[in-house]
Amino acid sequence: MTGSYSRSASASFTITDARYVGGRVGADLRLLHNLYGKPGLDSIENYAEEVAVLLNRGFLGIVDYGFRDTGTNAWRLRLRYTATVDGQLTDSRPGSFPDPVDLTGYGFYSFLTYSSAFLLLTSSEQIGVKETLPISRTTGTAPSALAGTTSMGHGYARNGAGVSRDVYLA
Repeated sequence: MTGSYSRSASASFTITDARYVGGRVGADLRLLHNLYGKPGLDSIENYAEEVAVLLNRGFLGIVDYGFRDTGTNAWRLRLRYTATVDGQLTDSRPGSFPDPVDLTGYGFYSFLTYSSAFLLLTSSEQIGVKETLPISRTTGTAPSALAGTTSMGHGYARNGAGVSRDVYLA
C-alpha cells in the first residue's frame, strides 16, 4: 500500500510519528538480519530509536546501513534513508530489496550525517543531543558507492515528515 502525504502548517510531527517512521526503518533492518544475519537484533531497536529522535528534532540528514568492504571502504549493499519534510511523501511497506547477494567477507556498517539544523547548534548543544541517542557514533569517512545500481522511490512518512529510501547494490 502506498500513499502520499502533505504537511500543513498546523500539523505537528510528534515523537510518536517519528517512532512510526523509525519502526519502518527497523523493519527493513530486521529483514536485512533475516537475509544476511546482520545487524544484530539487539542493535536494531537502537538504530530505529536513533532515527526517531533525530527525525523528530529535525537533526537527521542521511543515515546509511549496509555491508561494506573494510579494505576499500566501498559499499556492496547499502540502504540509504534521507530525511524529508513537506511536499509529497511516500509511505511504503518495508522491504522490496533486490534479490539476495553474496556478502561473504563484508561487514555490517552504518554511517550517519546530521542535518544543517544540527550543524547550526553550538558544540555543547550538539554534544547534548548526541548524549540522548542510543547509538554512540564516532567520526569516519563515508564508504564509496561508485560502480553499482541504485533503486529509488521507497519511503516512510507520517504527518508530513519521514525518510526517502534508496537501495544501492555494487
